Amino acid sequence: MAVGFFDQFMSPVFHGIPLMAIAILAPWALILSPPPKWLTNRFITLKSSFINQFTKQLFLPISLAGHKWALLFTSLMLFLITLNMLGLLPYTFTPTTQLSMNLGLALPLWLMTVTIGMRNQPTVVLGHLLPEGTPTPLIPVLIIIETISLLIRPLALGVRLTANLTAGHLLIQLIATATLVLTPLMPLVGALTAGLLLLLSLLEIAVAMIQAYVFVLLLSLYLEENL
Repeated sequence: MAVGFFDQFMSPVFHGIPLMAIAILAPWALILSPPPKWLTNRFITLKSSFINQFTKQLFLPISLAGHKWALLFTSLMLFLITLNMLGLLPYTFTPTTQLSMNLGLALPLWLMTVTIGMRNQPTVVLGHLLPEGTPTPLIPVLIIIETISLLIRPLALGVRLTANLTAGHLLIQLIATATLVLTPLMPLVGALTAGLLLLLSLLEIAVAMIQAYVFVLLLSLYLEENL
């Protein structure tokens, strides 16, 4: 039994097995691969259509050199959506509410984009640290500010995903607790609170999908800057 509102964000352990590891492996078991047949079922057709539309929209503003990252970004998008959506089910755990995991996803991918930029066009990448026409006295200050803004990008990716999911889950738990308390005392108010809880749950489903898309979209924009 949870003794605090934030206990739901602690990584649980069952018989010595961390449930976070099972939750991370769950998307690979749930996402079906297309069978080697001409005709497929509706679920696989819908999934394939979603993946194609997402990949087309994501890489529309990206040059052809970045299209080789399509498989990685699409897989990451499906992975994050599945984890975020599974975390809304009862008696489950959401790994993406852990800042350590989100930073573990954001930091290597961001570092890879910077490494590609330094290898392909180091002059252009370093030129972003100092805008053209900057007055001489402001050069050291602007270089420090631009360097900090560059280094803080993976932290911003991880914190954005963690904060949005944590806030939504916490608000759902608060309203659910209020619904359980108010229903026996004031049934009408409890029914209104339950309706609000339903609307909030639908909003949280949209947030789970949007945050996964924003995470991958920002990574693709960082990649485009370094191509």
